[in-house]
Amino acid sequence: MCGIVGYIGPKDPVPVLMDGLKHLEYRGYDSAGVAVLDGSTLATERAAGKLANLADKLRLHPLKGSYGVGHTRWATHGRPTEENAHPHTDCTGQIVVVHNGIIENYLSLKEELKAKGHLFRTETDTEVVVHMLEDEGPDLELAMRNVARRLVGIFALAAASTRDPGRIVATRQGPPLVVGLGRDENFVASDVPAILHHTRDMVFLNDGEMAVLTRDQVRFSTLGGEPLTKSPTRITWDPIQAEKAGFKHFMQKEIYEQPRAIQDTLVGRFSLDSSQLYLEELNLPPEAARAIRRVVLVACGTSWHAALCGRYMIEKLARLHAEVDYGSEFRYRDPMVDEETLCVFISQSGETADTLAALREAKAKGARTAAICNVVGSMITRDADGVLYTHAGPEIGVASTKAFTTQLVALDLLALYLGQTRGVLSLAQVASHLQALTLLSGQVEQALGLEARIEEMSRHYSRYNDFLYLGRGIQYPIALEGALKLKEISYIHAEGYPSGEMKHGPIALIDENLPVVGIAPKDAAYDKLVSNLEEVKARDGKVIAVCSQGDTKIAALADEVLPLPDTDPLLMPVLTVIPLQLLAYHIAVKRGCDVDQPRNLAKSVTVE
Repeated sequence: MCGIVGYIGPKDPVPVLMDGLKHLEYRGYDSAGVAVLDGSTLATERAAGKLANLADKLRLHPLKGSYGVGHTRWATHGRPTEENAHPHTDCTGQIVVVHNGIIENYLSLKEELKAKGHLFRTETDTEVVVHMLEDEGPDLELAMRNVARRLVGIFALAAASTRDPGRIVATRQGPPLVVGLGRDENFVASDVPAILHHTRDMVFLNDGEMAVLTRDQVRFSTLGGEPLTKSPTRITWDPIQAEKAGFKHFMQKEIYEQPRAIQDTLVGRFSLDSSQLYLEELNLPPEAARAIRRVVLVACGTSWHAALCGRYMIEKLARLHAEVDYGSEFRYRDPMVDEETLCVFISQSGETADTLAALREAKAKGARTAAICNVVGSMITRDADGVLYTHAGPEIGVASTKAFTTQLVALDLLALYLGQTRGVLSLAQVASHLQALTLLSGQVEQALGLEARIEEMSRHYSRYNDFLYLGRGIQYPIALEGALKLKEISYIHAEGYPSGEMKHGPIALIDENLPVVGIAPKDAAYDKLVSNLEEVKARDGKVIAVCSQGDTKIAALADEVLPLPDTDPLLMPVLTVIPLQLLAYHIAVKRGCDVDQPRNLAKSVTVE
């Protein structure tokens, strides 16, 4: 996930581009760069690390020009170095390109270009685009059409050239791209907040569309050259609303960002053609993976619930013994770990004090360590032997949503990689699981379609003061997570239980004043969960059931039914948690609670 911004107009382009990148830094922050053009000159400046590093370089070496493009990067192909940072230029230094996405056929294109004499200076897939544009001749619009039609993958591209001065050409196939219309100036960006300070008139490109920007106008067309008439949308958000993208709360926005976050966590990490996984940043080569005898998952809070799901994934897919520990407890019991143990530390922020202390304890005992984290360059990612980033983007709401589901996806990738490298899974089994992963973000979109029903339900259920959540197997951690979400933001007392434990105590609490949320997809534990819900109904409890689509048995039993599409049972927690997030959110809103900043809680616990 990367951020693109472009500007053409009378202003100094560098401040405009840097302001845009600041508002896009959530899309990537391992490197950044800008390029400006003026007549026959093209100048670039790039820096590894966060945007502040680029700002420092520009203060020392200012760039001058009349228009330009900028980019903030989250590395997919190539290390996060200055050399690999965008923008990229061609061999002649006349063409510049910025890119968000993945060019899947870049290796074959690269070999073709090398045979023609092109010299490559980076490890990125993007560089093939600028060399292909160089081969196409001076007309940048025509060149972009011809090049884009040869690309396989997903991409948002913006390019400029001194051979065809005074315009920026942009196109998309997958990642978002918005054009901002100004007076004697025009803009292009990956997201509205990047350019909202300059214009409120926006045109959103669809897949397969192109925009050609000059100071005076913007022309739209298809990649085939057919002209398009597109009407601008007037954006009326204030700055805070812009950050929230029109949603009432950050938490709601982040719930809806989960399909994108899941897709970004998956992109570039496997090939459907070869059924191979590419987790180089994990720093766990096959011979090291085969030497592992045990996996210990360590986390706190919501990340601990993800770890509980991860245990099921690792034991099922990799056939390795896995256990889960709290970061706050791990180092106080003299844990038995060694060089044959893989300790995986899960943290959204990468700065959680207890988890960091546990990581250092594991390293001191000789264990191999890995981090699953959302923040590039955070302490946990620097201390661990390897890392698997969750590309969720910044999570502002204190109650974690998209960080949790991307942690589940990352854990599944880890389990799949361990199973593949250890020879536990056949190629067909890996291929089947990867196919399920590719469908997951679309299925989360379907789950989000339940919001209207859940909002209506919340009018009734917001008056209760206690909830019980039941799950079995891999859905038990989701019962814990659903209860935690409700507690965190609505201040309602809620408990999550494995459903088999209901008769060992909680059943005494069940009456007409205790709603019970049953997580009952059609998996191996389905019949037992249904039996538990029947016992709830026999005691006048209210049943809210999260279940599989078309489940008539549950529909006849429950007071409320929230049906979901089916997927691999190990991936089903990514779907079942969605309605629980929405239920907690809407109940909290109905109760007048501060959803984004619940009392007494902080986003990251950085002290013990």
